[in-house]
Amino acid sequence: MTVSDTPVKPVGALWVGSLSAATLGMSIAVLTPIQVLLPLQIESIDAASKVVNLGWITTAAAIVSIVVCPIAGALSDRTMSRFGRRRPWVLGSGLVCAAALVALGAQHTILGVALLWVAVQAGTNAMYAALTASVPDQVPVRQRGLVSAFVGLPVPLALVVGSFLVTAVVTGQFNGYLLLAVLLLALIVPFLLNPLDRPPATRPKPEPFRVRGSRDLGWAFGCRFAIQLANAVGTLYLLYYLRDVVEHPDPPKAVFVLIVLYAVGVLLTSVVAGRWSDRTGRRKVFVVVSSVIVGVAMIVLGFGQSWPTAMVAAALMGVGYGVYLAVDNALITEVLPSQASRARDLGIVNIANTAPQAVAPAVAGAVITLLGGYTGLYLLAAVVALIGAALIRPVRAVR
Repeated sequence: MTVSDTPVKPVGALWVGSLSAATLGMSIAVLTPIQVLLPLQIESIDAASKVVNLGWITTAAAIVSIVVCPIAGALSDRTMSRFGRRRPWVLGSGLVCAAALVALGAQHTILGVALLWVAVQAGTNAMYAALTASVPDQVPVRQRGLVSAFVGLPVPLALVVGSFLVTAVVTGQFNGYLLLAVLLLALIVPFLLNPLDRPPATRPKPEPFRVRGSRDLGWAFGCRFAIQLANAVGTLYLLYYLRDVVEHPDPPKAVFVLIVLYAVGVLLTSVVAGRWSDRTGRRKVFVVVSSVIVGVAMIVLGFGQSWPTAMVAAALMGVGYGVYLAVDNALITEVLPSQASRARDLGIVNIANTAPQAVAPAVAGAVITLLGGYTGLYLLAAVVALIGAALIRPVRAVR
């Protein structure tokens, strides 16, 4: 298969399983610290400034991610290793990320935490560029909704598994980070051993990112940015929300319960939506419906401010986000402007995932302190999610 070919042969369960496992390892490494370990670590160092410190650290890491992902993707596209284009980058970034996680567990200064969290984010984003490019590399269009669903499932599963392990199985900051590093390396092994990743017959010529012909990608980018911003604004301070507003007696375990409810919602909808989207050939309607459900979940969270309503909101969020994860990933692969530069272009699109992480702390911090606290925060997230639903409608290349 040359880099300009669109794959036509369906991929098998082993290939999908290896990609899902690698995505699970990557997701555990980056999501579990954000939800549990990082807020607690920052609070233990400087409780009085926990909100500010968490905000600027996640912002700095997101900015680095914005730069790293497209660059790593472009290099991956032009890699001619006998081990393939994508696998060397998965291995290298995995080693960097694992080493940074272990070192992060031993940090007791805000600066040390910031520098190493930036390294973790850089490693996972380089891995993301290589893993996501494997879908258009290997998967035919008629199978991408289903495959994208299975690739999306590790995200909520990572939240459940990671949070459970660092709150109920291991104790201590260092042990938690060490376990995440070990899991990351173990879970990328099946993908590294998979033989489908082959280098191209000739080195691909670098192509500029084409603005003309990328209109659909621009609208899809805007939709993804809005949904991810709503998600980031709504979840960044969840642990603090449960502690300070809901007044839950055990906020870390409460976060875990909400993650489980969220994951159940994703599991119930993601594969079904992905398969349904493949069969009907329609993508946009699923993205619109999922965005609206996410917006409703944020409204419930904003007005409820109680433990029961938080659980309802988490379940709704999972239902909406499950549909979104499956179908939006498939939609994006169908509007890429260049088949020869898939990883680079997907790395650029990944800015819509990482940039909200940079914007959210400033937005959320200002809203919490100046514009109505957590109610204002979650109502803002709802509005942003609904904007995302509107932005997908002008896309023409897919139905």
